[in-house]
Amino acid sequence: MRAVATDPSKRPGDILVIDDDAILRELVTDWLVGAGYRVRVAADCCTGTADLGRNPPALIVSDMFMPGPCGAEAIAWLKREHPGVALIAVSGHFNSGQGLSAQAALDAGADRALAKPVKRGELLRAVAELVGKPAR
Repeated sequence: MRAVATDPSKRPGDILVIDDDAILRELVTDWLVGAGYRVRVAADCCTGTADLGRNPPALIVSDMFMPGPCGAEAIAWLKREHPGVALIAVSGHFNSGQGLSAQAALDAGADRALAKPVKRGELLRAVAELVGKPAR
């Protein structure tokens, strides 16, 4: 498990959720907002990365199997361009033999790799470990 030194100018609650599946994007957002985090969303990597340039979050929670740039290439780019931003890679394809494995996501620079279906407690624990608990 890798600890991340986040930029102190970023508030612990600033999280960007990127997922092309609207239901999962809304579910993860509901869990995070319910826990007290401030969340913004993007439906794909292109929209999410455009948002990064304007206001980098403390943490990105991103699906790894979407149309457009995704997977290890996207993780490496995000970590190179925004090294202070923590990243949780999420995928239903981890360890399925298709596409990116959880270990490959970690090797590319993800701070955590969670397989779908993600459990609420598992996600919130990983978020708190990476960016702290939200200020209430």
